[in-house]
Amino acid sequence: MPKGIYKVPVAVNEPIKSYVPGSVERIELQAMLKELRSKKINIPMYIGGKEVESNILVRLYPPHDHQHVLGHFHKSDKNHVNAAIDAALAAKERWANMAWEQRASIFLKAAELIAGPYRAKLNAATMLGQSKNVFQAEIDSACEIIDFLRFNVQYMTEIYADQPVSSPGVWNRLEWRPLEGFIYALTPFNFTAIAGNLPSSCAMMGNVVVWKPSNTAVYSANVLMEIFKKAGLPDGVINLIYPSGPDAAEVVFNHKDFAGIHFTGSTEVFQNIWQTIGNNIHKYRSYPRIVGETGGKDFILAHKSAEPKSLATAISRGAFEYQGQKCSAASRAYIPSNIWEEVKAFVLADLKTMKMGPTEDFTNFVNAVIDEKSFDKLAKYIDAAKKDPTVEIIAGGNGDKSKGYFIEPTIIVASDPKYVTMCEELFGPVLTIFVYDADKFEETLALVDSTSMYALTGAILAQDRYAIELATKKLSNSAGNFYINDKCTGAVVGQQPFGGARGSGTNDKAGAKINLLRWVSPRTIKETFVPAVDYKYPFLQAD
Repeated sequence: MPKGIYKVPVAVNEPIKSYVPGSVERIELQAMLKELRSKKINIPMYIGGKEVESNILVRLYPPHDHQHVLGHFHKSDKNHVNAAIDAALAAKERWANMAWEQRASIFLKAAELIAGPYRAKLNAATMLGQSKNVFQAEIDSACEIIDFLRFNVQYMTEIYADQPVSSPGVWNRLEWRPLEGFIYALTPFNFTAIAGNLPSSCAMMGNVVVWKPSNTAVYSANVLMEIFKKAGLPDGVINLIYPSGPDAAEVVFNHKDFAGIHFTGSTEVFQNIWQTIGNNIHKYRSYPRIVGETGGKDFILAHKSAEPKSLATAISRGAFEYQGQKCSAASRAYIPSNIWEEVKAFVLADLKTMKMGPTEDFTNFVNAVIDEKSFDKLAKYIDAAKKDPTVEIIAGGNGDKSKGYFIEPTIIVASDPKYVTMCEELFGPVLTIFVYDADKFEETLALVDSTSMYALTGAILAQDRYAIELATKKLSNSAGNFYINDKCTGAVVGQQPFGGARGSGTNDKAGAKINLLRWVSPRTIKETFVPAVDYKYPFLQAD
């Protein structure tokens, strides 16, 4: 068999297609949306390469048209969880022993499939199943997942190439082994790219995976699995199942071969998982790796020198793209009194031009929130704000769930900087603004840092460089991704590795080499070419 120290293709970010009227990509995507809407599909589990069905079917529907049926998926039970673990462990030895360049080829091929023949299908599935407009789908289910796959292959080779120095007569080596056991990937609804990256990044490093997506993202997860299989992923390496959270937890976290969890979701769920793993620590073969990106109460802070129009655009995009359902979305803003009225006018003008409706109409900027539970939660907060004399709703404040789960982009102005919607994560198109005395910037920095348990993303907008420097230093632990004169969303793989600390997760930075290092366990190998033949050291000689 030929050998070599192979160089992988240099990773570059996938260009974003425009989808302007008349473009090839727009016509192709519109046709795919029509095709997917026209049929009802049956989505099985994928366990050990086999399509597995159960007797419990769950309906899939577009959040913006909840009476329409896209298809059904087969609900998993504990037996399916056990079967998925067994299938993963059965595939482990052969997969771990596969040459790294062969593993790399599979995921590079998956990236090319998404960039080419599967682009329209994965985007359309995301638009329909998760109610994303065309641009939000393109930057997620096309560009970001392609970037994850390409850059992770490059990071993998950099890790393998990281080797120790050797002294004369000795060769020191590091062997980057996959973890001993299986990985549990628990993925969210809001990013198809995250749903694809969490299992694939682990698998790329030679691990085997049990993957549970959010029920509200099964439609696009099924397309991802189709792509992975088409790319040549061997049976059992990634096993896709749909159990309830408690059923999965009971089996996974009691299994001796549980080696780690790759998670994106709520802080509460992640903390409960961590506690469960801690309570069961004596059951495991090794200490499990716990990697999670959780909630956020992300901020935009403006200084009195901020440019009002740029600030307004950062607010309009940062708070309301994808209905505020990004873990990085701006949900609290601190605006100085000297520019507030001008900023307010710009933002309200933006909101008047934002259309809301189904994703199939490409002129809609705002679509539906993910499900009825989310709608009801947001409506509860908005209704409470309407009755509270200490706050004012200056935009939006209405919702309608008769056809789809639509919540208007809503702006609450609070006189109390610790008002509930300034502190709690809502995960929807609701922004709360506190207008502060323009001469109290430093006090406001302390307020921003202390208000929330989260530390995911944040932004400072200012023209005064001293103010930018001060905010960057004072808020060093307030956000894992910090933006200067930009919105607090839009991290790009290979450019802005993503993740936060405090209540926002373990900050293991998706889209960076740091993350892949969590899925390997290095072994040091020292080889001595001419070993010693006498135990005596020179110092033992007599004077």
